[in-house]
Amino acid sequence: MSYQQPGYVPQQHQQQVQHPHQQQQHYPPPPHAPQQQPLQQPPPQHQQQHQQFGNVAQAGGQHLPQQPPAPTDNGAFHGGTYSITHRDTNAVLGVTLQPGAVVRSKSGAMIHMAGSIQLTGKVKFSMKKLLTGSDMAESTYAGPGRLALGPTLFGDIITLHLDGRQSWTIGKDAFLACTADVSKEAKAQGLSKALFSGEDLFVYRVAGQGIIWLTSFGAVDRLDLQPGEQHIVDNGHLVAWSCDYRIEKAGGGTMGSLKTGEGLVCRFTGPGSVYVQTRNRDEFQAFIRASAGGGS
Repeated sequence: MSYQQPGYVPQQHQQQVQHPHQQQQHYPPPPHAPQQQPLQQPPPQHQQQHQQFGNVAQAGGQHLPQQPPAPTDNGAFHGGTYSITHRDTNAVLGVTLQPGAVVRSKSGAMIHMAGSIQLTGKVKFSMKKLLTGSDMAESTYAGPGRLALGPTLFGDIITLHLDGRQSWTIGKDAFLACTADVSKEAKAQGLSKALFSGEDLFVYRVAGQGIIWLTSFGAVDRLDLQPGEQHIVDNGHLVAWSCDYRIEKAGGGTMGSLKTGEGLVCRFTGPGSVYVQTRNRDEFQAFIRASAGGGS
C-alpha cells in the first residue's frame, strides 16, 4: 500500500511497538535481527498533487486551492533596478536608485519611499494639456534609496524598453513613470480617432533611450504584427502602439452615428506592436454611474 491508515502497524514492526509509559532502552540489534524496511513514499502523481495544492486557503471550513501569482517583472537600467509585483490587478512598481539616479512619474503615483530619496515636483503648462485635461505635473525622484509607485485604478504595469530608434504612442492615462533619458510629448491625432478610439485629441509620443512603465485597466495583451498584417481592437482598449491605425465601423460599412463610438473599432496595420487592456475604463465608469442610480 502507498499510504498507511491511522493506527495501522505492519506485522514486521508489531514487536517493536511500546506503550507511552514504558521507558525505551536502546541496544544494538543482534546480528540475526531483520533490518527495518524504509517507509514507502507516495507515488510521484500524489507528490505533484501535494505540491500543487499544498498552499490552500480556508473559507467556511473548506480548503480552496490558491492560484499561482503572476510572474514578477525584474530588470535593471542605468543607475538602478526595478521590480513589478502584485500582478495582474494590483501591480506595484518598486524602484531602487543609486546615488544621483533619477526616475520621473505622474503626479500622485508614489506609494512610499525611503527618507534618502529627494522628491521634487514640476509643473509643465501647455495649452494642449489644458484642453485635454492631461497631467501638467510630474514628480522627480533622485537616489539613493527605494520607492514604490502605483497606478490610480486596479490593473497591471508593463515595461517598454526604448532603444532610441523606435518611438511609441501611448494613451494619456497609460503613463506611470520613466527613466531620465525618455522624452514624452503631446501629439495631436485625427479628429475621428479622438472621437471614437477611446483616446483624446492629444496622445503622448515617447522616444529616447531607457525604460517607460505603462499602466492598464485590467490585464494587458501584446499584439506583434508583421508587415501588412492587420488586427482589429475595440475602441477604449488601447494602451500603446507603434503602428498606425484607422477607425472603422465594426463589420464593415460606413461610419455610424457621430454621437457615440458604439460599434466602432481600431484597425491596425503592421509592422509594429499594440498593447491592449482587457477592460474599458469608460464602460466601467458608465457601469458605476448606472449602479449608483445616476444613469449612463
